[in-house]
Amino acid sequence: MLSALALSAAALTAPTAPAPLPVAAEAILAEVRKPGAAGVLVNVWATWCAPCREEFPDLLHVARELAPKGLRVILVSVDFPEAEADVAKFLTSQGVDFPTFRRIGKDDAFVDGLERQWSGAIPATFLYGADGALVRFWEGKASYPVIKKRALAALEPKEAR
Repeated sequence: MLSALALSAAALTAPTAPAPLPVAAEAILAEVRKPGAAGVLVNVWATWCAPCREEFPDLLHVARELAPKGLRVILVSVDFPEAEADVAKFLTSQGVDFPTFRRIGKDDAFVDGLERQWSGAIPATFLYGADGALVRFWEGKASYPVIKKRALAALEPKEAR
């Protein structure tokens, strides 16, 4: 009985993820260009997307592992506004404790605003160098070793890429 109460108390005190901030593509690119990062990984995902949910723990593992090397991670949900509670619940379950974003505006404008070659398929991941220039992007789920290898390449000085 006491262990059940302790578990309940722990669940009540577990930190909740910050609510995703509504943004258009221009605001995401402004976040990418903020100084201080050696590289930036942007991941576009949704709670209804099984590959997105499957990839999420690996993305966060890379984010936490490479943060000391200067990797900044920007997560952008493309869930519908009525799914806000699902997004918050998912982010909390994944231990996300940093600001995240949710797409606003028309799909085409958002897709083209981030990368004209992007079809709009998710998950989609974009890697930028310290200068804010796109180094690489891909559509579809990637595994931890692949994400890490690609992120490390984005952290390299431009001359070394």
